[in-house]
Amino acid sequence: MLDKSKFFFLGAALFSGVSATLYPVVLVKTRQQVAQAQLSGIRTAFSIVKHEGFRALYRGFGTSLMGTIPARALYMAALEVTKSNVGSATVNFGIPEPTASAIANAVAGLSAAMAAQLVWTPVDVISQRLMVQGTHPSCSSPCRYVNGIDAFRKIVKTDGPKGLYRGFGISILTYAPSNAVWWASYSVAQRLVWGGIACYFRKKDDENNDNGNSSSSSNNNNTIRPDSKTVMAVQGVSAAMAGGVSALITMPLDTIKTRLQVLDGEENGRRGPTIGQTVRNLIKEGGWLACYRGLGPRWASMSMSATTMITTYEFLKRLSAKNQQSLV
Repeated sequence: MLDKSKFFFLGAALFSGVSATLYPVVLVKTRQQVAQAQLSGIRTAFSIVKHEGFRALYRGFGTSLMGTIPARALYMAALEVTKSNVGSATVNFGIPEPTASAIANAVAGLSAAMAAQLVWTPVDVISQRLMVQGTHPSCSSPCRYVNGIDAFRKIVKTDGPKGLYRGFGISILTYAPSNAVWWASYSVAQRLVWGGIACYFRKKDDENNDNGNSSSSSNNNNTIRPDSKTVMAVQGVSAAMAGGVSALITMPLDTIKTRLQVLDGEENGRRGPTIGQTVRNLIKEGGWLACYRGLGPRWASMSMSATTMITTYEFLKRLSAKNQQSLV
């Protein structure tokens, strides 16, 4: 039902705009995760702007944007194909539609995240190295990279091609469950929100019936026909709820992943710490709560990103539908 070329072209443009808007929040989160001292997200942001300038909030953005387009294309392709196939298969097995929808969304999110990581992990490694370097003492590394291409050359020279995929395993362990949790939570949240709206209108109809206005209720046959703005609002609220749940569950894995990708090979080509060493260092620095450094910015980023992404995603599908009359 979709015009694929229009879907991917418009998707790349729309999602790039979303990424540009939220990039400073991601950078602040990354700085918090690699810092040895605990600072709030607001203080970290003001410190970056004060000592390094406003442009520092977009350090590494060019590299990130270049990777966003192919990664998003892979993500959306895997998401749509898996969701369609798994959804049909689960319904054929006799699984109730609400459960089948949640399963299809979870599996689709899982496969989409795994596909996107093939492109996104090298981009993540390079952009995060650029994010954390700066002139301020709180930065975890000195200014060693001129730009993304320079970072690419130096990482490959120091660690070989495998250096670009440092943390690939834990990236899968972070983003695959995160996406599975997100899409499953999104499906459940939508049903809860729509259920709440249905209860509200049902109660309103009951009050109208008590007041003798039963004709309007019978004419509508108790059917709710929301307009497009209401649909997008429900999708946005559901996405924000799902983003918050996903951020909370996967935050420790994201902190460990970021440290593995950033804090390696910084001293004369020395190999970076293992996952176990990274966890021990975090606990030594601030206890188990250190694994949740940057939770505020990540929660905000994932919630805002989820809200804008899902509304953009659903809007994009409507724009890309071959039969535009069905959208009116």
